[in-house]
Order: sequence, then structure tokens, then C-alpha cells
Amino acid sequence: MPSIITHAAVPLALWCAADRGRIPPRLLVAGVIAAMLPDADVLAFALHIPYADAFGHRGASHSLLFAGVLAALAAAFAFFGSGRPWSAVSCQPRLAPTKAGPTVASTVQAAVFVFVCAASHPLLDAMTTGGLGVALAWPWSEHRFFAPWRPIRVSPFAPQFFSARGVATLLSELRWVWLPLAGAVVAWKLIQPAPAASRDPS
Repeated sequence: MPSIITHAAVPLALWCAADRGRIPPRLLVAGVIAAMLPDADVLAFALHIPYADAFGHRGASHSLLFAGVLAALAAAFAFFGSGRPWSAVSCQPRLAPTKAGPTVASTVQAAVFVFVCAASHPLLDAMTTGGLGVALAWPWSEHRFFAPWRPIRVSPFAPQFFSARGVATLLSELRWVWLPLAGAVVAWKLIQPAPAASRDPS
């Protein structure tokens, strides 16, 4: 796996690329949690569940179904769990909340954002140089998938993280995850049309 810190890169990049206020803070937090949560399955080692088991590391929690479940929970919370939807008010009036409650658009926005963040986790894991692949298609298939291109060094587990191998992993992630995402955000911002200047009515 990439380190747990690097899995937060995707939601942070989406937040930076979005219009100001489009992704409010609590939706960003939900996205970061969704991007990191699949690695909670490392508890399987403590429970003596084999790595290759469906509920072992990189198994069911790394599936697209798991990402879909998290997205559904985000949508339910956005729609039923709060009087305020997870969309911005000032910058995106079409997604603005009303006194009647959250809009369908804001609920869909929360679900899509959380799904993308959660699905980014197994996709990044599939690009690493070690471990087993990811069970993207669980429960329909327990096959472990790897990407055709695997440039990211696999992260050691916690006891070895603060070692030369851990430093090499962080440098690999900086090169293949953080810098490309930062470049994509900057490029996206540069190609966006500038906001129309407000005209003085006088």
C-alpha cells in the first residue's frame, strides 16, 4: 500500500481543484476518511486472518462495492443526517440548501465525492510494487488485481515505517502521487476561465 498519509492526497487534490467553497470542510473530512478507511483491514493480521482471504488485507475493504457502500452512507447522512447539505451556499447557488432541506444535487455531490475518494485507495494500491493485488471485484470475484504499471514503492507496515525503507517509500509517493496531483491541480486552475470582472454601475 502507499502510506496512509498519501491516500489523503486524492481528496485534498480534488478540494484544491474545485471552486472555492464547492467542497465544504466536513465533506472534505469525509473524503479523507473514506480514502484511508480501507486500510482498517490490517486488523486482519491481529485476528490471524490470512492475507489472501477475502477479508484479509487488500480484500473486501478494497473493493468497488465497499466504496459504493461508503458513498451510500455519505448520501444518507447528507440527506437525512443534517439540516444542511454538504454543498456550498455562496459559490454554488444551484447546490445551495434551502429551508426545506438538502437538495438532490448536494446529496449526489456528497456520494460521488466519497466514492471517488474511497475508490482511489485500491487503485493506488494496485500501482504498488509489492504485496498482493486488490480485490476490486469482490464479492463477485476474489481475484486480486494489479495495475499494468506499478511505479509506487509498497509501504512497509508500522514497525518498519521509520526506517530507510520508509523514507524511500515516501520519496516514491512524492514523485508518483503528490507531485503529479499537484501539477494536475495547477494545470486545471490555469485553464479555467477567469471570473468576469464586476462592473461598476456608476
